[in-house]
Amino acid sequence: MNGYAAWMLAQEARSLLARLARLQPFALIEPMVPAAALQPAAQLAIERQLASGRRELRRMVRGFLAWLHSPMGRRATAAQGQRRFTFLRLKFNAALVQFDLFNDVITQRSEHRNGVWLAGLDVVSADALALPRAIRFAPPVICYLDRGPGAAIRRARTRLPGGGDNPVAVIRVPRERMIGSSIASSLFHEVGHQGAALLDLVNSLRPVLRTMQGTGPSPVWQLWERWISEIVADFWSLCRVGVVATLGLMGVVSLPRAFVFRLNVDDPHPVPWIRVKLGCALGDLLYPHPQWRRIAALWESFYPLHGLTPPHTTLLRSLEASLPALARLLAEHRPAALGGRSVPESMKVARRQPAHLEMLFRLWSRTPQRMYEAPPTLVFAVIGQARAGGHLSPEDESALLGRLLAHWALRNTLIDH
Repeated sequence: MNGYAAWMLAQEARSLLARLARLQPFALIEPMVPAAALQPAAQLAIERQLASGRRELRRMVRGFLAWLHSPMGRRATAAQGQRRFTFLRLKFNAALVQFDLFNDVITQRSEHRNGVWLAGLDVVSADALALPRAIRFAPPVICYLDRGPGAAIRRARTRLPGGGDNPVAVIRVPRERMIGSSIASSLFHEVGHQGAALLDLVNSLRPVLRTMQGTGPSPVWQLWERWISEIVADFWSLCRVGVVATLGLMGVVSLPRAFVFRLNVDDPHPVPWIRVKLGCALGDLLYPHPQWRRIAALWESFYPLHGLTPPHTTLLRSLEASLPALARLLAEHRPAALGGRSVPESMKVARRQPAHLEMLFRLWSRTPQRMYEAPPTLVFAVIGQARAGGHLSPEDESALLGRLLAHWALRNTLIDH
């Protein structure tokens, strides 16, 4: 390699090192009130992941500089040197992608009020994920706001851009849901994806669904198997908070009619029309109450089937006819990870029946302190049931949840410190 090419590549490599040195830990660059900060386990996991990536990249750049001045490097062509440097630059950009991924999450913690509320949602998410004796090593969960009606998750222990495993679960929360009890529907659905992965729920259900494919119209159970990952996440949310999970889902999928009835075989989400109907069928099984039939009838009045082609109508009605069997399958399934228990048993669904939630709401209205001492998922279930029953206005619900999120964030900060 000629001297000018080697000099130029060395300059560029050293420039990478200089820019890499400017990527400081978030603890040094992000101002926020303590109550808005990430939980220490999450902060530590992120900093360790990013620091490890920076160390590895620094080692690679220094190795490249040493190679340039070695006999092998001096014998190499300029094209060979450029290929090596291009690989380094790609690794550098991947490190920036990882930094920006977490930077987008952490920067919001500096926003007035939103930062504290997000810290409160971290606490709520951790409670929604926890299952005693089943999930012993749950990863930290961190939340951030973004536009759009739906939530999303980057699960912990999945591969990050550029390499390495994601050390935390990162949940994108729809900004338009801040703050109402329906945020629990979106949030706990995404938590359900993480919980299902930790318990291997989807893989344990697939063989059962395959055996069902000979018991009904052939496409029906094939479709349920195709959609099972999203169904399990909806199921998780429903087990945690009851009726507000389905009402919140209705808010997300209340779209123009063409989208509500669209069947896309490549989409892991069920057809929105039948997805809401499944939520009602599951709710009626887990929490028997007239509200589920009212909600199902309301949904069908919003989106009647008339006007669809006969094959489309037939398929939807066939799916609808299979809902009781699918609901029982989910409710009675006992994955190995739960040691012989079902998901509803593990989440103590029997203690979250509508009558009990309504009684708690009346009790807490007289003694509010008890609400602040209760588990966050139970609080969301109680508030969601009260809102569904007309006992709590949207305005009071929003104000109450704002106070609760701030309380949970502050309590968690004081406990950790």
